[in-house]
Amino acid sequence: MAEDKKQVPVDDDDEGSDEELPFPRATIVNMLRQHLDSGKQIKGQVKREMNIWLGSMVERIAHKMNAHPYTYVDGSMFRESIEPYEAIQEIEKEKERIIKQLESVKAACDVLISEVDRKFVLRSGFATEYQKEKEAAAKGKK
Repeated sequence: MAEDKKQVPVDDDDEGSDEELPFPRATIVNMLRQHLDSGKQIKGQVKREMNIWLGSMVERIAHKMNAHPYTYVDGSMFRESIEPYEAIQEIEKEKERIIKQLESVKAACDVLISEVDRKFVLRSGFATEYQKEKEAAAKGKK
């Protein structure tokens, strides 16, 4: 009896035990597949490291919630604990805004530098000519 099975790319590096991982590997793989293009292979290293990273993230959030003196953990404690991770997108936007402002300041500085260079080149040329004329006049008086 032939069963209709969906073709899923087989990963060649699924070695290693799942015993030490915090989440079932299939859960991580299924979640990744939901957001990746179909047919894209997920290497075993990515599956493992994503699993470990997510486990450490849960650990950090749990420690932060555990710092409260209460015998329960509620939604406000959870939201407070994940706030730094949720704010990353806002921080990234702020970084881009600051970089754009710094680039505009840099452009303004470049314009000022070129103006100063141009003025000093003209003035230094004038000063050099003036100095030569002065020396020539001094030699002429002697």
